[in-house]
Amino acid sequence: MDMKSSPCAALRTDGARLWQSLMELARIGATAKGGVCRIALTDLDRQGRDLFVQWARDAGCSIRVDAIGNIFAHRAGQDESLPPVMTGSHIDTQPTGGKFDGNYGVLAGLEVVRTLNAAGVRTRAPIEVAVWTNEEGSRFVPVMMGSGVFAGAFTLEHALAQRDAQGVSVGEALSAIGYAGQTGPTPAVGAYFEAHIEQGPVLENNQRVIGVVTAALGQRWYDVTVHGMEAHAGPTPMELRRDALLAASELVVEVNRIAVERRPHARSTVGTMELFPNSRNVIPGRVRFSVDLRAPDDEQLLDMDRALRDACARVARERGLAIDVEQVVYFPPQPFTPQLVQAVRANADDLGYSHMDVVSGAGHDAVYVARVAPTAMIFVPCDDGISHNEIENAEPEHLEAGCNVLLRAMLAAAEVVT
Repeated sequence: MDMKSSPCAALRTDGARLWQSLMELARIGATAKGGVCRIALTDLDRQGRDLFVQWARDAGCSIRVDAIGNIFAHRAGQDESLPPVMTGSHIDTQPTGGKFDGNYGVLAGLEVVRTLNAAGVRTRAPIEVAVWTNEEGSRFVPVMMGSGVFAGAFTLEHALAQRDAQGVSVGEALSAIGYAGQTGPTPAVGAYFEAHIEQGPVLENNQRVIGVVTAALGQRWYDVTVHGMEAHAGPTPMELRRDALLAASELVVEVNRIAVERRPHARSTVGTMELFPNSRNVIPGRVRFSVDLRAPDDEQLLDMDRALRDACARVARERGLAIDVEQVVYFPPQPFTPQLVQAVRANADDLGYSHMDVVSGAGHDAVYVARVAPTAMIFVPCDDGISHNEIENAEPEHLEAGCNVLLRAMLAAAEVVT
């Protein structure tokens, strides 16, 4: 149904109610700096899950929990044989996380349900709100664990066996908090929409309210080890050194250049670096550092991979040392469903919200869900592009705008019963 002619065309979500829910959830694991520390499968995570489940039941939803702990709040449709139109995100946070990352997507979905209930709107297909397990990966790896199991990116058995730094397994932690659900086949999904803060500065810098997410960047992560030779910092002449840190420093500059030369969507980052022996008066003999390469398509990502390996070979030759490059993670680029992306774009336009097409530089649960269902994402700005930080913030009117776009897109996919 064309939402312009739908009897629900004037329907809007309650931004104040959405904000109040976000602030109430943020009290669970609140930090002194105004953020949230609610790590996956801890007791605080249980409290957050319990609050969502209670809210969803109060909104008339039934609750299903699968074997990896994903929660699905189900609002019945006129035809229960149809696959649900789903939305959602996660409520686990980074140790120094904010109030909106993930949480917004979950509670925006709940606000859609509450809005439909208040207006007495029925949909042909069911609507579901998902809370995905361990998206952040700060306690257990891999990241985006719940949606990854759901989409078959890795097995349930592999995920349940993963252990944290204290040796506790995912399976044990799920049982401890009471969210070890039922094993069963993955249900079909008619369409999936995920609302999220952008976690970057593009929308704010361009003064746009809605980001129409066309795709998520592919990612290749590496561990690079430079093998030089330790030597005394005083007696060893500069021209006779095999300085692993000097070579690594050259490569950091090269890693940055790889993305700069492939703008606007390429990304490259050195995020960690370990020195051996890490002594003030010893020339470093070994340096290990991480490289994170991201691009919107595999061709460019492979080109960046070649550029990295060529730079390592050149520096090793020029500096007379050895450099090992090990790829440790690969996420293929994930385009989102063109029809659903266009629905987000058209609804933002119909509602009078400024918008622009964007590519997600971060991983989200939608990236995995897109492997098994038509998928789209809706971004809204966050202040100064800051996320994964206790000072993370978003404007209430932007959150409401994204929720309104979500509402209309879901109604169009689920079909309003008139």
